[in-house]
Amino acid sequence: MKMNISGSSSRIAVVACCALFPIMSPAAAQQGESVSDNQAIVVTAQFREQSVQDTPISITAISGDELAARSQTDTSQIAAQAPGVNLQPGTGSFGPSLGASIRGVGQYDFNPAVEPGVGFYVDDVYYPSLNGAIFDLLDLDRIEILRGPQGTLAGRNSIGGAIKIYSKRPQGDDSALVSATYGSRNKIGLRASLDVGLTPTLSARISGSSKQQDGYVDVLDFGCVNPAGSAQNSGPNNIPATTTTDDCRIARDGDINYQAVRGQLRFNPSSAVDLILAGEYVSDTRRPSANVLRATGPLAPAVLSAVQGDYTSIPFDDRFICGPYCNYSTGLMPADPANGFPFATTRDLETRYRGYGLSLLGEFELTDNLELTSITGYRSFRSQFGTDADLSPLHLEQAYSDLNVDFFSQEVRLSGAAASDRLHYTLGAFYSTQSTDYPYVQDLRSNGLQFASLGEQVEADSFALFGHVSFELADGLTLNGGIRRTRETKEYMFSRRYVDGSPGVPRVGNLDGLVGEYAETRWDYRANIQYNFTPDVMAYFQFSTGYKGGGINPRPFYDTQVQPFSPESINAWEVGVKSELFDVLRLNLSAFYNDYTDLQLSVNSCPQFTPDNAASPCNMTTNAGNAEVKGIELESRLQLFDGLTVDGTLSYLDFEYKSLNPLVSGIRITNVAPIMSKWKWSIGAQYEAELPGGSTLTPRFDLSYQSSFFSSPSNSLWSTVPAHTLLNGNLTWRNAEGSLDVSLQVTNITNEYYFLGAYDNLRAGFATAQPARPREWALAVTKRF
Repeated sequence: MKMNISGSSSRIAVVACCALFPIMSPAAAQQGESVSDNQAIVVTAQFREQSVQDTPISITAISGDELAARSQTDTSQIAAQAPGVNLQPGTGSFGPSLGASIRGVGQYDFNPAVEPGVGFYVDDVYYPSLNGAIFDLLDLDRIEILRGPQGTLAGRNSIGGAIKIYSKRPQGDDSALVSATYGSRNKIGLRASLDVGLTPTLSARISGSSKQQDGYVDVLDFGCVNPAGSAQNSGPNNIPATTTTDDCRIARDGDINYQAVRGQLRFNPSSAVDLILAGEYVSDTRRPSANVLRATGPLAPAVLSAVQGDYTSIPFDDRFICGPYCNYSTGLMPADPANGFPFATTRDLETRYRGYGLSLLGEFELTDNLELTSITGYRSFRSQFGTDADLSPLHLEQAYSDLNVDFFSQEVRLSGAAASDRLHYTLGAFYSTQSTDYPYVQDLRSNGLQFASLGEQVEADSFALFGHVSFELADGLTLNGGIRRTRETKEYMFSRRYVDGSPGVPRVGNLDGLVGEYAETRWDYRANIQYNFTPDVMAYFQFSTGYKGGGINPRPFYDTQVQPFSPESINAWEVGVKSELFDVLRLNLSAFYNDYTDLQLSVNSCPQFTPDNAASPCNMTTNAGNAEVKGIELESRLQLFDGLTVDGTLSYLDFEYKSLNPLVSGIRITNVAPIMSKWKWSIGAQYEAELPGGSTLTPRFDLSYQSSFFSSPSNSLWSTVPAHTLLNGNLTWRNAEGSLDVSLQVTNITNEYYFLGAYDNLRAGFATAQPARPREWALAVTKRF
């Protein structure tokens, strides 16, 4: 009783040898430039400006132009060319969130009680949640992806690594850009930016983006597709049709309706003072993410009667598996007076995200060798989303979430240089406070539970002191070190009620008003030695630590399941080489070993914390055990001759549990961590050909492969996301002046059917998956002024 559709990987053997030409950061090569001239991206990972090739850290640096060349417009797409990085859009149950993992370490749960495992930063301001983390890459200067624990350089919750997004700063050069896109399923995109000089010392930059596109998974009316009396819809209480359209379509999931605007005001009276005030607003209103029913399982008669509602003659089985790009979700929540739901309602399945952010960056040159940096950030967002998780007209699992977050952070750094510029140091402090209000409704008929939260309150604070130093002991030999002390606290107040406001059933109602508390003080360290054998070849060895904050189990069904969990931490050893050879080849290699302790995982079985019986529901975040992760990563860029570049990546991860918590059920010692692919590679190539009159024509192709991974720590069959190979293409014409581009973009050229994620809830009778977008084309026109 199941459906299994996975993409073909038959092309892998043909292109696998090409993966030995991986990337550091590819972009259009300009004629007459060597590989060292091109792509000298400047990064600030060590709190000062350095070429990415001189920074002794595993970094993938990507410019805004490179992202455009690959037709990548949001953060979920950048992982294809970043070794060891998995970024997966959340399934319908997790709303507009992003699961993130680097080197097998990360997080996929958006709940405010748990912390991200990969740190996201926008212009050095920390973004505190996976919800809303699918950022539009608007008016971008560069992205830095730091791989491995960044406990001293980025701080808490960067245990897997950090992704740092940097916007273009105002220049006051009176430049402008306008871009329009049209493509598959009424795709319409508009982008614009304007940079103006207001006075000799004051400049402003404003940019905006709007994206709209029809969905690609049809929501069909079951009664229309299967008329009353048919084999799939028979009996006295058959499911009636609610639409009379010829195609029986009610809606389309997986659509896009996104708008964002960003403004910056820069005051730069001298080289000693630079102030940037920035603000942004994001609106995202759409249907749920695209999901399909993948498998069904048998339900006990009592459970079946609870989920059937009025359709008592319709069992829950494979009849509700619709096909590769459709589902039968309804959003209907039937009446249940005995349990506090007196009226039937239609659950709003629209996803709405509204958020704004403010930041103030101040850079002050106190002396020739001393600079003070202040980074102030504030972000507020509201994320609302409803789910019909079983994707059928029956009522196994439905929910509605309303997440309201306010976050403030302040960071101060004092950076200097001494000893004839051989010594560079940074001392700093960081403070953040986060407040979350989280009302929701859970209608879990398969578990016999229907309850609501009037608003669970989560308060979290963090304070850290840190220092970093780089000292060149001798020509080419540099020691780098860092230390950070963090103190964090968290308080979680639970709310469990019926929809009408009365106390819930005993096992849930006992939680109402219960408060869980967590506090931790943590030290992190980094020791790094780098040696430049030549100006073009550098090697480094590093020991570093990182951690992800602990908390309180956010999804208890009993008061006995309100249990704290400790931080998870990593001690990491890494060796790497960065090189530029023969003026044509950039080749970077790293190998690492992570000692990973106190992994935080969500388990579905916890009989020791379930007082009535072991089969009762459990969805508990806990420290599951210890593991080790080993891997290698390769990046390169090859400029064969003027105009032609080849780039790619290769990564291999080996995850192994060393021990498991004896209280944890449902995880075997042979399992691996969620959203971790053992193998990933990519290869891209482009050729810039000059045409008569000076214009250019640049074709580009990107081929990427990702091996299978699991969406849950149980590594169950229906949490498997099969391997896939993806081919994208882009053909760009640019006029001789460089002011006009016309691009034809095609993604998923081979139209491969594959999944982005999976949700295994077969214990409740169903398993779903999120198919990726089919082949799409778009035509984009960009004008620069």
